[in-house]
Amino acid sequence: MASVHVRAVVTWCAIFPLVAAGMSIMAWAAHDWNPLLRALILTAVVVPLAVYVLVPQLLRAYTTLIRGRGSRAGRARRARRSSRPTA
Repeated sequence: MASVHVRAVVTWCAIFPLVAAGMSIMAWAAHDWNPLLRALILTAVVVPLAVYVLVPQLLRAYTTLIRGRGSRAGRARRARRSSRPTA
């Protein structure tokens, strides 16, 4: 499992683009709405999308990346050890 710091960064990476895009769309489509209503609608879309879709995908990608690095490093170490002459 990723550390709390990694999860925080991953969550921010999911939330920020969604909020930026959502604010742009809301400014264009709902410029005359009450700001609280805009915030309610925006968070009602962004939070579930981030929590149930984007954050799990980003964490899976992070885990795959980290595991891939670890296994490559392990293979390289084993290859170096096996190529050494035995005394």
